[in-house]
Amino acid sequence: MGRGRRELGKEPKVKNVKKAKRMSAEEVEKKKKLIVRTGITILAIIVLFIIAMIANNYIILDNNTTTNLIINNKNVTSNLRNEIIQEDGVIYLSEDDIANFFDKYIYLEEENNKVITTYNKKIAEVSLEENVININGADKTTSAHAIERDGVIYIPISEMTEVYDIEIGNIEETKIITMDSLDEEQKKAIVTSNLAVKSSTNFIARTVDRVKEGETVVVISSDGSYSRIRTENGKIGYIKTNKLANEYAVREDMPEEKQVEGKINMTWDYYSEVGSAPDRSGTTIDGVNVVSPAFFYIDENGNFRENVGESGEAYIDWAHGNGYKVWPMVSNAVAAKESLEITSEIMNSYENRKELIEEIVDACVAYDLDGINIDFENMKQEDADVYSRFIIELTPRLNEIGMVVSVDVTAPDGGETWSMCFDRNVIGDVADYIVFMAYDQNGISSTTAGTTAGYNWIKLNLVKFLQTEEIDSDKLILGIPFYTRLWTEDANGEVVRSSTVSMEDIEDVLPDGVQKNWDDDLKQYYVEYQDGDYTRKMWIEDIESLKAKVSLVNENDLAGVASWQKGMETDDVWPMLKEELEQ
Repeated sequence: MGRGRRELGKEPKVKNVKKAKRMSAEEVEKKKKLIVRTGITILAIIVLFIIAMIANNYIILDNNTTTNLIINNKNVTSNLRNEIIQEDGVIYLSEDDIANFFDKYIYLEEENNKVITTYNKKIAEVSLEENVININGADKTTSAHAIERDGVIYIPISEMTEVYDIEIGNIEETKIITMDSLDEEQKKAIVTSNLAVKSSTNFIARTVDRVKEGETVVVISSDGSYSRIRTENGKIGYIKTNKLANEYAVREDMPEEKQVEGKINMTWDYYSEVGSAPDRSGTTIDGVNVVSPAFFYIDENGNFRENVGESGEAYIDWAHGNGYKVWPMVSNAVAAKESLEITSEIMNSYENRKELIEEIVDACVAYDLDGINIDFENMKQEDADVYSRFIIELTPRLNEIGMVVSVDVTAPDGGETWSMCFDRNVIGDVADYIVFMAYDQNGISSTTAGTTAGYNWIKLNLVKFLQTEEIDSDKLILGIPFYTRLWTEDANGEVVRSSTVSMEDIEDVLPDGVQKNWDDDLKQYYVEYQDGDYTRKMWIEDIESLKAKVSLVNENDLAGVASWQKGMETDDVWPMLKEELEQ
């Protein structure tokens, strides 16, 4: 009985375990089937969603809630520093935004309560009081003037398309304003079918707009399969290239043509204010393509003066007859004390600068010139910014009539009135050319004898121009000297005097048989000899020293050279310059 009970009690237990095991397996199987069915359902939903997106191109649209600004097919809205104002059909951009997108040198001239702005070949005065804009000296009546809101000055840019050379579109439906530069290429094409315009070329991409068959779009770029376009609504996106037809150019790029092809080879042809232009009839200067005679200057009363006359007109005819461009020099070459004060008075007044600019423009037109060379020296350090303003305001006026503006500056390592009076970065940015007068390393006022233009000194300063001052190499002209100095020291080694010696006179000045020693750092010969109680020293400028300097032009891909001055050189200079610059 006991055994029987134990067996009877055991059988149900075994049976129940097996049943539990069978039920657990069934549940697992059911769960597996449920997971598979759920996965299939989710996948089906995703597929249906993708199919719906492909079938219905207009589910997601990029609708603007604020005004967007498109400049040359780039949405710059996020870069706006102030809001865009639209009143009575006039579009206003803040002065800060004009500075950011068009003219970084724009400023408020408090002298006449006008905003002064420059762009390419235009300078404009925008009044805050009257509906008049003065463009390159001529008044233009407008329907609006500059305004001030909450301390911010706004410019009526829709009234200034001529100044900034732009075309403006205002698409009110999509709250988009477009601005296109008229000197940049623009292409358009016809859409061949109804399409969605996508935000990217990815398989799944946001729809930013839709276009219909026959609509015209701006073609921004194409990589073959896809083209980036701008729709009539101002939206920018992608469509397949094979959906475009009849592409055509609305306008071509209009790159600036350089007046001189190849390297500049300019020489200054100096004569004093009381002299006359040299008679060069019947002569040529091999390799030279620009001459700069001393035609113009500021006198002791601050007046613009010319010294052209019949000899100067004959000089211009001679130059043009030989294919040379004429960029006369404008100097502030008055006595040192007068130069500082007179130049300062002119530069610190917008009206004075404007008057001087008008006189320069008139002279360029009257004498059929090709450009100008501004040679202002001995200026106050605190006038550096207003001198830059003069160049900023002069350049567009001369560029408008096809004239080149070149500006002479010294090395960025000298005194306040000699070196620190120039903002080389601004001048190099604005002018067509900036000329580094790479001489007078040890000048007439130096108390230490030394070279006029050492190779290593020039090379170091070129690094400053190109890297520190960030001057474009193709705008930088290297000025080289056709002279040196003979230094005289007393028994104590003190400099008692120095005198300028032309290259052509060096051999006549030095005693016969004097020992010449080559300095490989300076790339020139050095001589030292006794003359009674005095020691004479000279660092010689000759064909070898100049050739070393000119090698830096090609090494740094500079614009060319300018030589000071014609008449001081030896005959072998011109063939060397021509050969070196043609490499």
